[in-house]
Amino acid sequence: MIYKNEFLNEISFPLGGIGTGSIGLCGNGSFMDWEIFNRPNKGSFNPFTFFAIRAEFTDGKTDIRVLQGDKTSYLSGQYSQRWFNGFGYGPDGDTMCAFPHFKNVVFDGKFPVATISFSDEGFPAEIILEAFNPFIPHDAKNSSIPVALFDIKVKSKVNGVKYTLVFSAKNPFNKTLNKDTSYNGISSVSMKYADVPVTDINYGDITIATNDENGFTQVNWYRGMWRDHIATFWSELIDDNIHQRLYNDAGNGDIGTVATRFTLNSGEEKTTLFSITWNIPNCHNYWSEYKDINVKEILWKNYYATVFENSLDSTKYVYENYCYLYDKTLKFRNSLHSSTLDPVIIDAISSTLSVLKSPTVLRLEDGTFYGWEGVHEKAGSCEGTCTHVWSYAYALCFLFPELERSLRHTEFNFDTDKDGRMQFRTALPLGVVQNNFRACLDGQMASIIKSYREWKISGDNNWLKENWKTIKLLMEYAWSKNNPDKWDIDMDGILEGRQHHTLDMELFGPCGWLQGMYLAALKACTAMADFMDDAELACKCRTLFDKGYEYTKNELFNGKYYIQKIDITDKTYTEAFNCPEYWNEEKQQLKYQIANGCEIDQLLGQWHASICGLGDIFDPTQRKIALKNMYNHLFKPSMRNFPNAWRVFVLNDEAGTIMCAYPSDITRPVIPIPYSDECMTGFEYAFAGLLISEGFTDEGLNVIKGIRNRYDGKKRNPYNEIECGSNYARPMASFALIPIFSGLEFDLPNHHIGFSPIINGDFKTIFSLGNVWGNYIRTETSIRLEIESGILELTSIKLGGVNNISHIFVDGTEITFIQTNDIIHFTKSYISNKIEFIIQ
Repeated sequence: MIYKNEFLNEISFPLGGIGTGSIGLCGNGSFMDWEIFNRPNKGSFNPFTFFAIRAEFTDGKTDIRVLQGDKTSYLSGQYSQRWFNGFGYGPDGDTMCAFPHFKNVVFDGKFPVATISFSDEGFPAEIILEAFNPFIPHDAKNSSIPVALFDIKVKSKVNGVKYTLVFSAKNPFNKTLNKDTSYNGISSVSMKYADVPVTDINYGDITIATNDENGFTQVNWYRGMWRDHIATFWSELIDDNIHQRLYNDAGNGDIGTVATRFTLNSGEEKTTLFSITWNIPNCHNYWSEYKDINVKEILWKNYYATVFENSLDSTKYVYENYCYLYDKTLKFRNSLHSSTLDPVIIDAISSTLSVLKSPTVLRLEDGTFYGWEGVHEKAGSCEGTCTHVWSYAYALCFLFPELERSLRHTEFNFDTDKDGRMQFRTALPLGVVQNNFRACLDGQMASIIKSYREWKISGDNNWLKENWKTIKLLMEYAWSKNNPDKWDIDMDGILEGRQHHTLDMELFGPCGWLQGMYLAALKACTAMADFMDDAELACKCRTLFDKGYEYTKNELFNGKYYIQKIDITDKTYTEAFNCPEYWNEEKQQLKYQIANGCEIDQLLGQWHASICGLGDIFDPTQRKIALKNMYNHLFKPSMRNFPNAWRVFVLNDEAGTIMCAYPSDITRPVIPIPYSDECMTGFEYAFAGLLISEGFTDEGLNVIKGIRNRYDGKKRNPYNEIECGSNYARPMASFALIPIFSGLEFDLPNHHIGFSPIINGDFKTIFSLGNVWGNYIRTETSIRLEIESGILELTSIKLGGVNNISHIFVDGTEITFIQTNDIIHFTKSYISNKIEFIIQ
């Protein structure tokens, strides 16, 4: 996606590893959102952290620019800033916005790489800055490095120009000590929190570096009063006299620089690599209070701090392995963005992947993945890798399946009690405390579905065997006598009890949404039980599914869509479950129910089932009718005349898909289900995916276009779709659009995969399963699987609708095969890097 002019204003592109925190690269090339300190820090910046370039012509004239574009927002200053630096004082000069910079800036944001082009009529070169953090599918270690990398290319337009390229950064700690740590051709300055032991919660260090052969450092800017430091540095830059300055004692706000010099003629170019690494090793639970223990005294290390001793260690690793890290990241970027899918699809998928590089994500000391729902300005938002929110996020399970399985490990071993009740928010530190809040129905059912998914994606039968006892408990909790919410206490396949869910309240009685999640879980559990030879449970789940399917078909479909079957004037629900807060005494109605409304997630169980290969959860004819009516009722081409009593994520003439609608012939409850009028992108992506999978492609695209038009860089940050805070996890539902469009099947326990693209003609997309990722490419004459990483072992493959294969080549060698309709059976198991199917 290309951004320029006013569409640069809201961009903050997170540069960081999975679980390392990140630094935001702004659309104009400046930096903000310094969120590397084990908590969010929205709107923050680290003063005097910037790139600049000096050009000296042959006649001695100079032109010096900061690698930034114009500052065009908050020109009177920002609210909620420190004294003498907030609203009424103008933009903060520490950002370098008032120094000479570039007029023309273009931001190409193909996540995971951001490319910014700087040019100006008066400057003798075009500058191209390429910024990234390694993002390599199935390589979680190298995708979790605390580093931001910058490849800066200078393309000269004039002969004999001498360039000086500098990268400066402020030591961000309260008491500062900078040191020259250059080694083996790497010029580097390391900055740490002075006089604090590395085991202290406040300890940290960062390193800036370049590997340019002409690199040099200035460990410290001049220490003085007022603006002495920047005045001195700029004077030195003008004179090209950035000389070494060392202070051996601790300071306050020390700034260091790494730089290089080179001369270019017209048409020549040079690329220089810079980096900033960080090490803030020690974490604690700063957000919760517990009665019996002070968790703030319990520290654990970030995963990256167990891999790298300090930021200099990270720097050394990055430069030693740079070619691998860059090439693999670029290969993923190029594969993803060369897909033949509609550009808005790729934009949605790639931009929301940035959540994995944001402060929403942590990795615990042993590498276990952990995520907030999103983040507040200065703290995480809604702790515990919440099962219902993260169940929408389909990126991790395909791209980093080992990290997704670590979530199942945590859920099974720390969050599930002996009765099968799963806490839907993991408490930290692991094992210290488990709260007593009720189980969440959609989250618990999703964990069962995801267990099936992880088994089928990985092909690891032992993983299923090791976890089967807990998975079985989770399923049986639905009808357990020890379940106080009595989800299906009479075992008739129908949810009738109190059902907590992702909209933060409870539903009573059956509804299409949660009933569908229950049915999908029953079907997944049936398949797993069959494999485990657990005939009793398989029979039980199959019977309950059949009963529930028929009930849903006959009782919950109103001819137009699926409803909640409940009498909202019946107070007995609140009495049965001792929740008087759900009764509206004035209106004599239950509160927070869907009732006869048309709700966006009513077919969510089918969305999961279709992606995971579980088949029909809802009647095929009914669900097509429901989807058509859902689109008509929920999608709003303009929100201008729509009343929204909830959070405002869409407004004016923007398009959005609301959570729950009440058609004109339906009575709306006085207080309906929470968030009913909102537009939340994670739900919208799941709805769009289901529309597309059921043949409503144009409608699905309209939903997605409505989202991405809102996050256009002018109005909102394209790399921060919000819900309950920033960098929200649920929008990673967009990644499921890849398996949906490609018709991906995965059954790795049986070494089977399949592709049935739902659009005609030439088609290309990535796929990622097990320990393999690559490209699927279909043309008129052939179908190719090109493996970019890992090895694919197959005994069969489905090529949807293609039943006329004449030849198959595995790594260039022709093999024999048997074709049954559109399924290819290999005569033996083949392990390959490339498979080509020739169409007759």
